[in-house]
Amino acid sequence: MLLDAMPDHIRSRLADYARLLRIDRPIGTLLLLWPTYWALWLAGEGSPGLGNIVIFTLGVFFMRAAGCAINDFADRDWDKHVKRTQDRPLTAGRVKPGEALALFAGLCLISLLMVVLFTNTLTLYLSFGGAVLAFIYPFMKRYTHLPQLFLGAAFSWAIPMAWAAEAGELSQLTWLLFTANVLWTVAYDTFYAMVDRDDDLKVGIKSTAILFGDADRAIIGILQTMVVLILLLVGHRADLGTFYNLGVLAMACLFIYHQFLTRNREREGCFKAFLNNNWAGFAVFAGLVTDLLIG
Repeated sequence: MLLDAMPDHIRSRLADYARLLRIDRPIGTLLLLWPTYWALWLAGEGSPGLGNIVIFTLGVFFMRAAGCAINDFADRDWDKHVKRTQDRPLTAGRVKPGEALALFAGLCLISLLMVVLFTNTLTLYLSFGGAVLAFIYPFMKRYTHLPQLFLGAAFSWAIPMAWAAEAGELSQLTWLLFTANVLWTVAYDTFYAMVDRDDDLKVGIKSTAILFGDADRAIIGILQTMVVLILLLVGHRADLGTFYNLGVLAMACLFIYHQFLTRNREREGCFKAFLNNNWAGFAVFAGLVTDLLIG
């Protein structure tokens, strides 16, 4: 009702800001959220604090939105040459570069204030690393064929932060989860990069999809296998049982499905495989929570 009462030009501006921050596309937020929840529930031994759940849920939303703003700022001149991105608000001129930078800074500041006010010193120190990773990732595709590795680090940094907020310290399990999530991110974002590979080659954007070439699906399969093995190791070290293992098994089955979807390397299949990773992350979370509750 409030939006309906607004003048058309204001509604149009808000819609452009929402598109810039990908509020209409929650997949990135979900892919960030599940591993963060893995860390919270493991560190909290099945009963994480409600405050931390709220803080990190909001923090994931804000930082993913901030990452989208700085990503579109970095790619504003390149996106016009890529079919999937040529109508983004910043590229199309409906949002100014300064506005994108202001949104990035504002969202980072809000996230930082939540950490300062409601968590501990270790989490605060770690938060600066997360902000740096969020800022530098979009620029890496200019210099390396491994920007997905930087994205993996950025998407995984919430794991040590959440663990530190809940447990007050970090452990080997923290870094095993971090490693698994970095590898998982590289795998699913390579599927995403395969959608744009032809356009990226023309423009000169670097990616793992280009680096891997015809070995892309095989290398993704190796990465997916490593993710499953590391998560099983996490379960063993954390004394988790059947339900957790079933969750990891469900993830493995979905990984096989992703290989099937991308067998012809068509854009639609690659994008569908990327989106389906949301369910892989949820499967592990559901198995973890069930195991901790029943065990």
